Amino acid sequence: MARYAISDIHGCLVTFRKMVEEVIRLQPQDHLYLLGDYINKGPDSKGVLDYIFSLQRQGYRLTCIRGNHDQLLLDAVDQGEHTVWLTPEDKQKTLENFGVTQIKDIGSEYLSFIRSLPLMVVLDDYVLVHAGLDFSLNNPLLTNNHLLMNTRQMQPTLAKLGGRRLLHGHLPVPQSTIEKAVAKKRPAINLDAGCVFYRNTEFGNLCAFNLDKIGLFFLHNQEQPYQIKIK
Repeated sequence: MARYAISDIHGCLVTFRKMVEEVIRLQPQDHLYLLGDYINKGPDSKGVLDYIFSLQRQGYRLTCIRGNHDQLLLDAVDQGEHTVWLTPEDKQKTLENFGVTQIKDIGSEYLSFIRSLPLMVVLDDYVLVHAGLDFSLNNPLLTNNHLLMNTRQMQPTLAKLGGRRLLHGHLPVPQSTIEKAVAKKRPAINLDAGCVFYRNTEFGNLCAFNLDKIGLFFLHNQEQPYQIKIK
């Protein structure tokens, strides 16, 4: 059994599928942790969720965490589309992915799936979230929901993590930054290598992390060209 974590797929289905099937070669006895932001910006948001559903139906062990882009759909349904902060182009791309004209019309199976996702998973040796924790708290595991999905500033310590390491995504960083965090055994590892931003030479990679062997896998964006800001 192996344990892997991947974050910030952002609609890059071809890349995600190749990472799972050809790079890490996920086996049914393995456990794959996905750290959120499955949708938006990239070319096939619906396809990413459908592929996750397919893996689950085939008996693969997946634990999925909710990211801020995933939360956006729920906010649009629950509070109205005025809460959507995507650019008009990104919003339209996502709507076209799902074959709808309004977010509230996205299939109930996708919205129910996102609504069911936890915001944090605590293991014996790792804490997994989408964005991060509030280390100003004596117990950062009590971080509020908004920060779990959105924070960009942290000063993590192993002591406050109870000796665990924090795995997260949310903020794209170069591959070298991730490699350095692993090599220096830092208490927090950001696994977002900016896969969706393939036009930016600093980013454009999907990263998978082996939780047990402390190993990294990188795969450059495999999608057909699509419109995306350089970032």
